[in-house]
Amino acid sequence: MFGVNARVPAVEDAIDGIVGQWRRERPDLGEEELAAMALFGRLGRLAQVAEPLVGRTFARHGFGTGEFDVLAALRRSGEPYTLTPTTLARTLMLSPAAMTNRLDKLEAAGRVERRLDPDNRRSMLVSLTAAGREAVDTVVAEHVANERDLLSVLPAADRTRLDTLLRRLLAGWTETVGGDH
Repeated sequence: MFGVNARVPAVEDAIDGIVGQWRRERPDLGEEELAAMALFGRLGRLAQVAEPLVGRTFARHGFGTGEFDVLAALRRSGEPYTLTPTTLARTLMLSPAAMTNRLDKLEAAGRVERRLDPDNRRSMLVSLTAAGREAVDTVVAEHVANERDLLSVLPAADRTRLDTLLRRLLAGWTETVGGDH
């Protein structure tokens, strides 16, 4: 579907049509405002299109993006690949209920185990099992290759520039809302 050297020319898209309708119906909206509308429209559409394209790698291995995120957070934490549910929820920006749901699925699949924290019996610890570590190590290689292929429609210089711009935008928004999102 996406070749390493595939190129997609810049063409009018559905967002251009929507902005054109607004331009016609509300000529009082300035070009800067309409350009912002177009950019947000494309960012939203990009997220919608990317989700299933990224998620297909995880689906082939029997889990979703959310479960992969938990396994990856545990794997990235280093030996002994163990974190508290609270730390996982904070890392993944999830509610405790959402984290519990993901952990239930992963535990049922034998990819994580939960046990009481010996240093704080009011707390639990979540650890990767051998099967969980094998799954995440296998999938992460496929995942990054898939992401590389999806981005191959842009030349390397454009990918670097896009990363720089998105980083700057995210930093500005994070500063506005506070915290590290």
